[in-house]
Amino acid sequence: MTGRRRTPVDRPRPIRPGGFRRTGTKRAGTARVVALALCASLAAGCGVVSGVTGDSGDGPITVMTWAPEKTAATNKPGMPAMAKAYARWINAGGGINGRELRIVTCNDHNDTVGAARCARRAAKEDAVAVVGSYSQHGRSFLAPLESAGIPYIGGYGVTDDEFSSALSYPVNGGQAALMAGLGEQLARACGPVALVRPDSIAGDQLPLLLNSGLRSGGHRGAEDQLAAEDATEYADHSRQALRRASGDPVKRGCVVPALGDRTSTFMDSFRRDRKDYPAVRTASVLGSVDQSLVDSTGGRSGPYEGTYVTGWYPVETDKRWDRMKKVIREHAFDDNRIDPADPGVQTTWIAYTVLTSVIEKIGDREVTAQAIRNTLDNGMRVTTGGLTPPLTWRFEDLIAAAGFPRLINPEVTFQVVRKGRLVAARQGFVNVEKTLVDAEL
Repeated sequence: MTGRRRTPVDRPRPIRPGGFRRTGTKRAGTARVVALALCASLAAGCGVVSGVTGDSGDGPITVMTWAPEKTAATNKPGMPAMAKAYARWINAGGGINGRELRIVTCNDHNDTVGAARCARRAAKEDAVAVVGSYSQHGRSFLAPLESAGIPYIGGYGVTDDEFSSALSYPVNGGQAALMAGLGEQLARACGPVALVRPDSIAGDQLPLLLNSGLRSGGHRGAEDQLAAEDATEYADHSRQALRRASGDPVKRGCVVPALGDRTSTFMDSFRRDRKDYPAVRTASVLGSVDQSLVDSTGGRSGPYEGTYVTGWYPVETDKRWDRMKKVIREHAFDDNRIDPADPGVQTTWIAYTVLTSVIEKIGDREVTAQAIRNTLDNGMRVTTGGLTPPLTWRFEDLIAAAGFPRLINPEVTFQVVRKGRLVAARQGFVNVEKTLVDAEL
């Protein structure tokens, strides 16, 4: 881990002699007793006080992770599963500062009601943070979190709201950075570009961001095709995209499906139709295409061979992921929901790395939602073993991108499928801050 941990890299710190640490001061403990007595004397339940939500004393530190599971659209079951495995690993070594990490998970069902319900449950469970989660309904879940003062650490970055709320602490550049970076990656490699993306609020900005990246390299914008995220086939969209991408007889075009879990469904149609059109390349972002999808569709003989992919983090085979993989092997108990190549799983790992560093920094003081926010807001710098640049959420670290005031990490990686494996197309991170700032959103 990072921060003040002084143990070997392959296991968390053991419990200190004498058991769990005592946290908080005598004055804080007295205040809590007085508050409880006042509630009892008034014979009325006390509500959640904004910014005070959290665990006290020597009890568990409660956090929540949510994601959609078993829905007709994008699902991310590996994220709550990774959170559970992470907690088992941490608790096997004595917890954080001697305190148990307790994980509450929630299924947002890919709808606004479910997202809001998960956020309200976080407040009810006295969670000090929501960590490493995915939801397409930022407005629905952020309002309840803001009312309770609960920070949102390391969301997947699929909504603009995650990059505007003062209580959100993103660890990557979200879909915005991916699409802007993909545009930069394709500007030199492709002729006409056809984008097939969800007909949804989350999908509406994808063409604007992709075009910003394309135009930064002197390329004209992409053809924008809307598609249902939960469709069972995409034959018409596939043929239309092929016609558009093959319109230049001189330079080979590119088809960009960015449909989340339904990208594979689109590619089933694309594979059947592409033989009737001039050759084109394919490109996408990590999350719509990952190594498990490449493997399941034939590897080097499948439709993704040669596909350009933009991601947030190093490729899954990079040694910087070895500790996460070891934790999965030893603490996930063969949970097949956890794929180490899934960017959702990777984001959850990084988000919990941040959380652990923050709680270690808080030390013997009381761990509350407000204490976590204060620690992050006051310039704490978190390193993630090279999986991201160093992360810090001070005002001066925010980039000046319209619509994304909380974005601090505009770095992406360029990848490509070669011989059936996702490999680095360019070493190191690529900074797309200028492309995001120039995007006409």
